[in-house]
Amino acid sequence: MAHQTILEFATTGRGTRHITDAVAQVVRQSGIACGLVQVFVQHTSCSLTITENASPDVRRDLETVVQRLAPDGDPAYRHDEEGPDDMSAHARSVLTDTGLTVPVGGGRLLLGTWQGIYLWEHRTAPHRRKVVVTVIG
Repeated sequence: MAHQTILEFATTGRGTRHITDAVAQVVRQSGIACGLVQVFVQHTSCSLTITENASPDVRRDLETVVQRLAPDGDPAYRHDEEGPDDMSAHARSVLTDTGLTVPVGGGRLLLGTWQGIYLWEHRTAPHRRKVVVTVIG
């Protein structure tokens, strides 16, 4: 049995957006009690992550880490058609991930106490992002 929904989120530019509640709602609507939920973002300049959901400092610090790994406007980049954050956004997406899987039990996400699912926008400008949520059980 499987259930699939495409969610759309507006981002405000670079940073994280908490999407756990929206994914949990799809799991509830699926009627699947035991299985997996696969979450996939259909873009190459943003990503998904599971991280600390209590302290926003964690997400700010993660942004600092990826800024060091993939800085905007690096003169070594060739791909910059959409501005200085273009290639760095693609690199950040590759360094993180565009998909993740979470177990489902009792009809709910089996995340840990301090875990949340986040859409991580890597571009500096706002975008609309599509996220495919597939529940399999």
